This record gives sequence, C-alpha cells and structure tokens, in this order.
Amino acid sequence: MDFAKVQVEVRAGSGKGPSRRVRAAGKLPAVLYGHKAEALPLAVDSAKLLKALDKERKRNTVFALEMTRDGKVEDVTAMIRDVQIDPISRRPVHVDFIRVSMDEMVRVTIPVVLQGTPVGVTNGGNLHQSHRNLPIAAKPADMPAKIEMDVTALNIGDVLHAGDLKLPAGVKVLLDPKEAIASVVAPHAEKAEEAAAVVPTEGAAAPAEGAPAAGAPAAGAPAAGASAATGAKAAAPAAKKEPEKKGK
Repeated sequence: MDFAKVQVEVRAGSGKGPSRRVRAAGKLPAVLYGHKAEALPLAVDSAKLLKALDKERKRNTVFALEMTRDGKVEDVTAMIRDVQIDPISRRPVHVDFIRVSMDEMVRVTIPVVLQGTPVGVTNGGNLHQSHRNLPIAAKPADMPAKIEMDVTALNIGDVLHAGDLKLPAGVKVLLDPKEAIASVVAPHAEKAEEAAAVVPTEGAAAPAEGAPAAGAPAAGAPAAGASAATGAKAAAPAAKKEPEKKGK
C-alpha cells in the first residue's frame, strides 16, 4: 500500500509565539505524538498536506512523513489525530499527527454505505440507518476507506446487525455483533395522525401557569361523566351577574 508522502521539518519551540511565526512564514504548525516518544513540534506546507489527503479516506489517510531534523531525514508513518480549523476562513491552523506502526491495530471511524433498495421499502416500509459511521480497528495497510453493504434483501421487520457486515480481512468492527446498523420498519401513519391530533395547532395559546392540563377538569367544573347541561346551568348565574356589576 502506498502512503501519502509529505515533507515536514522539526521547528524550534512550541506555543502560540512560535506557531504564529510558522504561520507568518506560510506554513502550518503541527505536533507529532505517539509511541511514548517526545512530542515534536513540526512545520508543514498546508497546501501540500491538503493535496496529499486521500479523497475517500480524508482524515484516515496514512502519511509517510519525511521529517527533517538537524539536517537528517527520518521516515515516520503517521495519521492525523486532530485538526484545528479557523472558524472564519475555515482553513486549518494547527494539526496533530500520531505515529502508527504497520504491525499495530489502529482505531478509526469509517462510513458505512448501504447499497440497493430493500424489498421492504418497495412494500411500503421505511429504511432506518442507525449507524452511518463505524468504529473499526485495523492495521494501516488493511484499513478500508468505507464499508459497503447490500440491503436489497431486507424486508419489513428485518434488521442488519454489526455481525452481519462483510468486512475485509484484518478489519474488526468495535461494536456489539447484535448492534443494529440498519432496519426496515413498517410505516406509522396511524400513530402519526394520532400524534398530530394531540399536538396544538400553530398559534394556539398555551395554558397559563397553574392552569389544569388538557383534559383535566378545572376547579369547580363538573367531573368527568357529568352532563353538558349541568355544566351550562352552573355557568349561567355568573353570566347574568356580569351586566349588574357594569351598571354599578
């Protein structure tokens, strides 16, 4: 497997001051961590780093860093651990690399892509995808860009579990085998209609604080089961007294 080659150089000092000087020189400040080695402050060409990123793997790209230190060149296999992005320009302002070994499993997150139209969807069901990204462990050379799964055979009520995924050799999904990845569920039209009937229409006044909840009788109102006529008679005297108050 060919890794993306990027030239980096060890820079002097760390912190905000040295990082600003690196940016002023047109480069991106970076730090290399991992394998219990000292953290090394680096400088890398931002444009070349972005160009070296694999279009599918993106941040899961494995780099072959050509690191220059004291006039000597050292090859380091690394991946991106974190990137700081400027909130306005949306450009990277700092990157952290992590050393990786060809013989060690690396934990990353990759997308899972569902292919095909489930038969259950054709029969009126809905496809529900529980996980769009999967945590996996693999050696750098075995790391896939994505996991693709054919869901054509899924009918209403069927579930695709993590244990059902067809993985490349050397790749392990870090989920319980019974964890649902995707499923085809029956439409809930009736339940949606019932829920819509309960939800108040837009613009309707909300009950005042301390007011009885919807469906609960107000204080002094007839209990459930009392006739509407009884309630009307009870309310009638109050309606007649109102004009007398105004006349006074």
